[in-house]
Amino acid sequence: MSLSEVQWEELLAVATKAMQQAYAPYSQYQVGAAALTEDGRIVSGCNVENAAYGATLCAECGLISQLQLTGGGKLVAFLCVDGQGNLLVPCGRCRQLLYEHGGPELVLKMPSGLKTMNEVLPEAFGPDHLTSR
Repeated sequence: MSLSEVQWEELLAVATKAMQQAYAPYSQYQVGAAALTEDGRIVSGCNVENAAYGATLCAECGLISQLQLTGGGKLVAFLCVDGQGNLLVPCGRCRQLLYEHGGPELVLKMPSGLKTMNEVLPEAFGPDHLTSR
């Protein structure tokens, strides 16, 4: 799926708004994420830190929770931003979360440009591996 620049700008605006709600009292590093679903919905999330650092939730975790809460479906486009509105690259754990709900064709807008999930998580382990047993 090819998104227009207007659609990417809308995702950026939603991610920026989500970032402003982040709970980051320890790192002061706010992150917001937004994605477009196959049926046209936009879902978002923000990072939520925890005093037990390992329990911190990335913005992508909140986004996936909102995806499920609002009816599920498949993600087709994604981006995330920091507190200054700069595009970010999802961490490895979050790439796996995104792959699970968007598959190899999910398009990510990253600092280096548009990339498919297949490019940023090549040879990914996914749901197909479990059904092929």
